[in-house]
Amino acid sequence: MAKQGPRKKLPKELAVITADNCTGCEACIEVCPVDCILKVQQYDQFHNLQSWCEIDIERCVGCEVCVHIPGKKSNPYELKVCPWDAIEMIPTEEVAQVVAQIGGPPEYVEQNWDRLVGTAQHLAELKAQAG
Repeated sequence: MAKQGPRKKLPKELAVITADNCTGCEACIEVCPVDCILKVQQYDQFHNLQSWCEIDIERCVGCEVCVHIPGKKSNPYELKVCPWDAIEMIPTEEVAQVVAQIGGPPEYVEQNWDRLVGTAQHLAELKAQAG
């Protein structure tokens, strides 16, 4: 379980999943070192139909492990985690806008606005204050 409590510092970038590209395969969940990725089921009665993964922005540390596995400096190849290229690193100050656009079906984003977009906006404000 990821540690709780205030952050020591805000990451320069946070991971965001494009819900339309995500199949809910959970590859990113398996590698996340801070356990901040969860699977969203749009329909409880239809397991895996309309499912995608979502980043808990408040817990993301910006490590990029969900995007690619860090390789040795001598190895020029990058091993991507998401087979669908659904995850990208976004500057912290832009995350709220990006999540509002690609964080899931419009009705889902609207219903979860405070948790998804509000949290990201709060982190952007903290980042701006920190300079």
